[in-house]
Amino acid sequence: MSPTATVWLVIVICGALTFAIRASFVLVADRFEGLSSETMELLRMIPAAAIAALVAPAVLRPGGELVVFGPRPIAAALALAVAAWTRSILWTIVVGLVAVTALEWAFA
Repeated sequence: MSPTATVWLVIVICGALTFAIRASFVLVADRFEGLSSETMELLRMIPAAAIAALVAPAVLRPGGELVVFGPRPIAAALALAVAAWTRSILWTIVVGLVAVTALEWAFA
């Protein structure tokens, strides 16, 4: 099998597995009704935990080493403050992007 065919085979298999994992939640959604309220609350926290797991390394370890006082942690703190104050995803993203861009420029 050629390397190109192998790559495409892996892509198709990974796509099918990803689809199967996501579809499985739709297929078993009716079983969630019997879960306790504590379990449902934990399940509602999964998206926030996943986003935090993706964002935290990019904010605190952008070059591989820990940066506590730098453009990204400061911009993240500003975005977090805006999120808490406005409860608006749009304003949080706008302030975060503007802050990180301005601070990266200022710290350079």
